[in-house]
Amino acid sequence: MSDAATFCATLVDEWVRHGVRHAVVAPGSRSTPMAVALAERDELELHVVHDERVAAFVALGLGLDGVPAVLLCTSGTAAANFHPAVVEAGLSDVPMLVVTADRPPELRDVGAPQTIDQLHLYGRSVRWFHDPGVPDASAAGTWRSLAARAHRAAHDGPVHLNLPFREPLLGAPAALPPARDRPDVPARPSPDDWRSDDGSIDAPGILERQRGIIVAGGRSGVATDAVGRLAASTGWPVLADPMSRCRGLPGAVTAFDALLRHRAFADAHAPDVVVRLGRPPASKVLAQWIARSGAPVVQVGGPGVIDPDHDVVVSWPAEAVEALGRLTGASGTPWAARWTHAEERAQSAFADVLAAETSLTEPQVARTVAETVAAAAPEHVEVVVASSMPVRDLEWYGGPTARAHANRGANGIDGVVSTALGRALTGRPTIALVGDVALLHDSNALVALRSRRVDLRIVVVDNDGGGIFSFLPQADALPAARFETLFGTPHGSDLVALAEAHGLPGHTVTTVDELTDALVRPGPWVVRVPTDRAENVAVHARLHAAVAAALDTRP
Repeated sequence: MSDAATFCATLVDEWVRHGVRHAVVAPGSRSTPMAVALAERDELELHVVHDERVAAFVALGLGLDGVPAVLLCTSGTAAANFHPAVVEAGLSDVPMLVVTADRPPELRDVGAPQTIDQLHLYGRSVRWFHDPGVPDASAAGTWRSLAARAHRAAHDGPVHLNLPFREPLLGAPAALPPARDRPDVPARPSPDDWRSDDGSIDAPGILERQRGIIVAGGRSGVATDAVGRLAASTGWPVLADPMSRCRGLPGAVTAFDALLRHRAFADAHAPDVVVRLGRPPASKVLAQWIARSGAPVVQVGGPGVIDPDHDVVVSWPAEAVEALGRLTGASGTPWAARWTHAEERAQSAFADVLAAETSLTEPQVARTVAETVAAAAPEHVEVVVASSMPVRDLEWYGGPTARAHANRGANGIDGVVSTALGRALTGRPTIALVGDVALLHDSNALVALRSRRVDLRIVVVDNDGGGIFSFLPQADALPAARFETLFGTPHGSDLVALAEAHGLPGHTVTTVDELTDALVRPGPWVVRVPTDRAENVAVHARLHAAVAAALDTRP
């Protein structure tokens, strides 16, 4: 019998009782007691991932459904490689049970191999950290409470348990401590939590202003039908990004970035109040317009208060949106209709420009992904998009059907394919829309992908470098050679060959029809779409100019 084996089996048993169903294990030796305990539970789907950074983003993808996955690694730098995904999970309120194995105290600070300081390794990115010490049967009565507390703390973000184990690492568990009658249930927010910190803000009074807008972003926790009811009662337009899943609501505005680039329209439609649900969209133009308006921002749901440019007057949990249904706002006025008419003009302008393009452009790739998913099985296909140009193209040009997940907590491009793999491991067909640099950055997600029996379809826009930087002032201010060295960063990698090296089908497409045909085929596969960075800037300019012309033309 082994105290370590009994301890790990107890934690796993308690987590299973709380509904945990996935475990992601990065191979290693010191983590053996926990790895064996996870592998021996039939209720858990075990996913072994060679690379720790990939493993952590896979766990993040699994946790997007609101149930934490257990994430396990051995000691040393393996644990450090979890850090980027832990940061993202912390900023995006994604549940995650991070378990790092460690050397026992007597092997720390003495030059033992594969040993680093793992105490509070992830700093403030985790909701709770605990190192219970080397397992000892005398503390068995606390083990289930430890597991339950970790699960409870992981309700809205990552938790880190650092577990030191002594050799021998293999052993059989003894009888487990008895389970409690029922698992702990996380407490729900009370109405008192809906008020401002000092109680001095009359939020309902602010919300009675007529010219309001609802900015619907990702990770809000607000149900789509609740957003629809709020929009219907207030007569306020919903500026919805693809992460909100609100683009299908009547009167939703999805071309807001292009509309607000038209200064006359933006000034004429400045809001008196903004209700923001979840995270702000990627559009910098939208953020600057709200800041310029001086309108108070009421934050409802989402992972914390974001955007220091805006004065958030009150921050309410997602449940509070139902309390706003009594507001009348702009109901009975043409406020929402004016936004709807502008949206229709913008979408028509987009369609005309894209139809006239002779090659498959980056905005058209995003729009094709959105429309193909909507036409096929919109409720069953997941889309994960990289936080660079792909997320912006999907937000700006994806249209009314676009919906996706993006790691917008830290806005990094790392781990995008791994996050998509995590979604695919839930059994859902998943499309990853990424750039070439994002794919190369996360190429270890392709390791053993063909053997995982998942439907993961990877669309990579290949402009041979960092395409987003071509839109920044550096592109014009620096000599071309210097810009290419520091920002363009061409890599010359053959992405199709990379896919094939991992045993995955890979090919290049150059037309909308070819991309559409590829998107409906089950994965795993990689499809490359070649584009040109300079031409991509020009395409965006043509799209914005077309919307401006449409707004300048009177009906």
